[in-house]
Parts: sequence; structure tokens; C-alpha cells
Amino acid sequence: MSQIRPIRRALLSVSDKTGIVEFATALHQRSVEILSTGGTAKLLEEAGIPVIEVASHTGQPEIMGGRVKTLHPKIHGGILGRRDVDQAVMEKQNIAPIDLVAVNLYPFAETVKKPGCSLEDAIENIDIGGPTMVRAAAKNHRDVTIIVNAHDYDRVLGELAEFDGVTDATRFDLAIAAFEHTAAYDGMIANYFGQRLNPEQPERFPRTLNFQLHKKQDLRYGENSHQQAAFYVDPSHSEASVSSSQQLQGKELSFNNIADTDAALECVKTFEAPACVIVKHANPCGVAVGATIQEAYTRAFKTDPTSAFGGIIAFNRPLDEATAHAIINQQFVEVIIAPGCSKKAQSIVAAKKNVRLLVTDEFAERRAQFDFKRVQGGLLVQDIDHGVVSESELKIVTDIKPDAKQLEDLMFAWKVAQYVKSNAIVYAKDGMTVGVGAGQMSRVYSAKVAILKAQDEGLTIAGSVMASDAFFPFRDGIDAAAEAGVKAIIQPGGSMRDDEVIAAANEQGIAMVFTGMRHFRH
Repeated sequence: MSQIRPIRRALLSVSDKTGIVEFATALHQRSVEILSTGGTAKLLEEAGIPVIEVASHTGQPEIMGGRVKTLHPKIHGGILGRRDVDQAVMEKQNIAPIDLVAVNLYPFAETVKKPGCSLEDAIENIDIGGPTMVRAAAKNHRDVTIIVNAHDYDRVLGELAEFDGVTDATRFDLAIAAFEHTAAYDGMIANYFGQRLNPEQPERFPRTLNFQLHKKQDLRYGENSHQQAAFYVDPSHSEASVSSSQQLQGKELSFNNIADTDAALECVKTFEAPACVIVKHANPCGVAVGATIQEAYTRAFKTDPTSAFGGIIAFNRPLDEATAHAIINQQFVEVIIAPGCSKKAQSIVAAKKNVRLLVTDEFAERRAQFDFKRVQGGLLVQDIDHGVVSESELKIVTDIKPDAKQLEDLMFAWKVAQYVKSNAIVYAKDGMTVGVGAGQMSRVYSAKVAILKAQDEGLTIAGSVMASDAFFPFRDGIDAAAEAGVKAIIQPGGSMRDDEVIAAANEQGIAMVFTGMRHFRH
């Protein structure tokens, strides 16, 4: 049977003051005695709410510049005391029960983000009393209600109004939230100091890696129907992404939908001009730029209509009416994602109720983040590949130099190749992919697959440019490109046979540039 626990005494001490005055007012109106400390107590007093300072309650003043104020038996005994076991001890020690604790912690993350934050500043913003009270209240959730998030104030007040107390289920749920809160807090501190084992030279990767993801949704199944799955997101991630996107309509996203949508969106974000990326099984099967996103979509679809069936479509401009019409009238699509969507476009897509329509915030400058790859018993961690090579950084290594139009197409193809699974070969012409070869064990076979795809769709490789995500180990890839009619090649270079490869390009009359940067994508 569910137990209702009344609230007669509450301890309020919050770093984030959002909603605390209103919450305290409501508690006072219910004749709840309020204990508080420092800035919270001052704020409540100014609002005319009767408050008992913790120092008055314990008979022990704050010491050590506020470092020790709540670490006292009258506070922790009041929180941890079991009402049906420890009552006699509490009465003997004159410990009054504390039924509700509302505490959130010093803003450690915000402090260390500030320019010029010193190690001493960081240390002073490590909360000690707060986490101790939070953990104590969460441990004794059978008798005590713990609140660490301002959005839970109304939930607790609602139960007080309805039941004159707080239910078991709510206290347990709030206790879990409390342990999640302290785990995230301790994880941030461990990460920060773990990067500073050598204070003179902070490391990129901490000694232990702690992060906390929140479950956004359970999924019907994983990559295959016999696998269970869920989607977790990083609550601190603010960049436009599939994780932070809003679904306007359509079926629930599947595991594969989410993975493919991420691949499409991250690729399209690299383009300045209106662009469209169509992805199937995590690989771009069609990419193009245009004067409008409708033109970009039409050209991207033309690359590989067969693979585009049931694909994911991403744009770098808001979805408009004309583009929505073009998609819905032309193909079956699983997901459309864009930084916004017009009302008319949304109504057009609504005609296909199963199509998942997602919108993101406007694209912003990309931030340095970690990329993860799971291996059995461990995790590979690296920076996300945001590597960019400008046109001025290209090294022309052949006798023939690419002309301005070829350079433009080479840069376009290079961006696409970054998002194609290795071994990756991309043929492009006039800002549009004309053939994509992905994931082959041999680079030559990736080139052949891309040519076959182009031929099947009635496209010609002749006059196009080629991008390779990594260097050519032999000249055979160059010879195959020449046979297909490729006029310019972009690749990282760095092979022990670069001289042989450059000689082959010269023989075949092909311009070739080196980037000095590869883009393996496994």
C-alpha cells in the first residue's frame, strides 16, 4: 500500500533560485517550517517568508568561510533518521525530522567555462554540503522528499494539495533524479581534474571519462528486430542535431532512422549554398547544391533514384512548399529533416502521415566534441572529424592544373567523401554527385561501383572530378578514373607510391591535388 508522507519541516538551499520564492511561499501557506542557508535564506527573508537559519537550528555558526554549515548531526540526523526506527534516538539528541530537502549544487560547470578560471576558483566551487544532503535525503526517500530540479516544485505542491503529503512513487522517482544529479556533478568534476594531472599542460582526454546521457525514447527495436534499443541524448548538447530536433509528424523514429538522419544532417551542414543530402544505410547516395533547395533535391535525387527510395533527406535551408511537393510526388521517403519548415510545406508532407518530418534550430558554428566507437569491453574516443581544408591549402601535384570550375567541384566532392564509408570514392560534376562508391575493401572496387551506379542511372562520369577519402596506394585507381573520363582528382596524398600515382595522372592528362588530410569513416 502506498504511503503518504506529510511535510512539516523543509530545508531549502539552492544555487539555482528559479521558482524557489514561489515554492517557499506555498510551503509557508501550508504551515511548513522552513530552514535555509546563505543566499537562499536572504532571498526568502526579503520576500517576507519566515525562515530559520541553519546556524540557529543547529546552534553551530558557519565556519571556515561557509565551507562548514550543514554538516551537522541536527541536519543529517533530521534527514537520515528513520521515522519508525530512529525516533527515540532523535528525541534523545533533540533532532527534529526534516521531511523535504530542496537543494541544487554550486555551478561548477559554469565556473570552469569562464575564461581565466583558475584551479583555485574551480576548487572553491566544489559543493560538499549540498551533495551530502542530497544523497542523504535520496537514501532516506522512504521518509524524505528530495528536490534537485526546479521543475519538480509544482509536482510536489500538487501532491500536497491532493493528498496532504507526497506519495511513495514520487519520492522514489525524485530520489533517482537526485542520484542522477550528484552523479553528473561528480562526473564533471572528475573530468575537469582528470584533464589537469599536469597543471602546466592540460590534456584533451581525462584519466577517466564520465558523461551522462538522458533517455529520450525507447525504440521498437534496434538495428535488427531481435535487438532491444533506446535513444539517449546529451542534455548539454545545444548544436542543431538529430538529438535536439523536433518531430512535427510521422511514425516513431527507428534506430536506423536516427543513425541515418544523423549522417545526412551532419553532411548537409558542411555546405554554404542551398544543399540536399540523401542518405541510405548511413551513406550519402545523392548530394547536390543548387540555387534553391528544390533544385538541390532534384539534382541529388538524380544521382541514384534507386537507392534514394526509402531514404533520409536533409537540407540546410528550411523546407518550402515547392520542395515538399517535389519530394512527396516523386519518391517514398522515411525522414525529412531541415532547419525549419513552412506551414504550407508541413501541410503537404502531412498527406503522407507516416513520413517523419523533423526540424532543427538554425545551424551554428560547430564545436569541438568527442566521437565514440564501441568495442567489446571498451570505448574508442576521438575528436569528431570536423577537419576542413581550404582551396588555398590544396597542393597541386600534376603538370596540369585544375581550372576554377574543377576546383569548385573538387571541393564539393571532398566534402561529400568525408561522409561516405571507407573506402570512399565520389564522382561529381557541376555541384552534384554523379557516382558514389562506399565501403568496399578495395579502393579500386569503390571506384568501379560508383561508375556502375552512374551508368545504371544514365549519368556520365566523363568530365567529372573524383574525390578519394584516403590516398591511392597504387596507380590502378588513377588509370580506372582516366578510363571513365575523370578530369581532376582530389586525395590526401601520403602514399609511399605517390610519385607513381602522380606520374600516372600526368600520363593520363588528369589534374590532381593533395589535401594532406584524410577522412576515414568506418
